[in-house]
Amino acid sequence: MRIVREVLTPAELRKFREALDTAQWQDGRQTAGHVAVRAKNNQQLADDDPVAIGLGQLVVDRLGANDAFMAAALPLKILPPRFNRYSEGRGYADHIDSAVFSVPGTPHRVRSDLSATLFLSEPGEYDGGELVIATEAGPCKVKLPAGDMILYPGNTLHHVTTVGRGARLAAFFWIQSLVREGERRAMLWELDDSIRAISTTSPDDPTITRLVGLYHNLLRHWSDT
Repeated sequence: MRIVREVLTPAELRKFREALDTAQWQDGRQTAGHVAVRAKNNQQLADDDPVAIGLGQLVVDRLGANDAFMAAALPLKILPPRFNRYSEGRGYADHIDSAVFSVPGTPHRVRSDLSATLFLSEPGEYDGGELVIATEAGPCKVKLPAGDMILYPGNTLHHVTTVGRGARLAAFFWIQSLVREGERRAMLWELDDSIRAISTTSPDDPTITRLVGLYHNLLRHWSDT
């Protein structure tokens, strides 16, 4: 799992909130599969909603310029972001996301190597609503400041706890990575992070060139385009 900080600026967050406060929310179960429909209890914008399309494109644009996201996800394809709302009494029981998603209005598909949730409400605006992700070390509860995003493996069991007060707004979507295997993505991330650290403290260190070469040779060997 990786947290990507400040995907959106405060001004952009205000724009998102103004648009979502007057949006046409629908029953989220309309997009759930035959199993997930029993677990899902939230509201969602339709995929063809102009608000969802416009805000989703802004999210994608910001991610393309976010070094932390690019290094962690190594994105090949990004499903257009969707938007959901959990008001009082709503939650989403344990589930695993679908392996492949169709891109609305196109013949293309996206494999869900990574799941992403971009928080759009401040933690103090609502009680409950934590994203709980199953890990080998036990359940990991995630409730981030507005504008921050969590990336986690698409094959993990997770749920959203019931909201007791207020409303939780978020964008959510899936990424098909250049590198399918999570362990390999993690190693590339560690290598990239080490290169950045050495470049900051010792920018003239000749080791940097060798490490950059190693990074790209591994990416060349492991990537699938």
